Amino acid sequence: MLYRSNAAEAWYSDSPTGAVQAEIPLDLLPPASLTQPLWRSLAGNLRDTFAPEKLPPLILTSRPVNTGLALGDRLRLPWFRTVFTNIGDMISPEALPPLELESRPVDVGELITDQLSRLWVGSLLRNLADRVAPETQPALNLTSKPILDIIPKSWILLPMWSEVLDTPKVFYPDKPKPTDAPRPINLQPAALAEEKQEALVTEATAAGLLRDIRRSRIRQRIWIGLATAQILYMVLAATGKI
Repeated sequence: MLYRSNAAEAWYSDSPTGAVQAEIPLDLLPPASLTQPLWRSLAGNLRDTFAPEKLPPLILTSRPVNTGLALGDRLRLPWFRTVFTNIGDMISPEALPPLELESRPVDVGELITDQLSRLWVGSLLRNLADRVAPETQPALNLTSKPILDIIPKSWILLPMWSEVLDTPKVFYPDKPKPTDAPRPINLQPAALAEEKQEALVTEATAAGLLRDIRRSRIRQRIWIGLATAQILYMVLAATGKI
């Protein structure tokens, strides 16, 4: 397989046209270190730890970019450092150089925020002017060809049968109700005589129930009073009367 990269063009710049290029074998198999035994991998890791291979210094052809404080170092800072930094940026922000734009600005007309900030009278007059004397626009240049027959002539469009038929409306009678339908049972409590009511009140369970109801009503009034006092205090504090 012939292979030639941009970096290898300097190697063959002096070669005559039509010279045979070097053939670099393409090997897509996994590396041999993937199938080596465990003890050999462990020995290689120990050798790299205690006696690492001496490599030549790294030569960088690109210029480093100052990105400021790294994200990991920024997350390790204490919380008060970030507070002081934010206060400093708010009081005396960093003076940055002017932004250099390489793209050309495009005139988009009036912004939507500027249109919404105007009064409704200007919008009404503009709509009336467009209705009476609309602006003449140039002819639209279409690059695509129009389709003459969107629906083929061999097709037949048939309307729905409900749109074609015109018949009077027919109302079917209601279904007859079954004769043996169970009647609803009225489970309203029957009125007791005054003597029976007094007898029930005198019982121990009824007296305890009435006492619990009376206490719950007292607690309800207390909680409602406390909530009303709290709301009144918040209103007075908000208005500055306290």
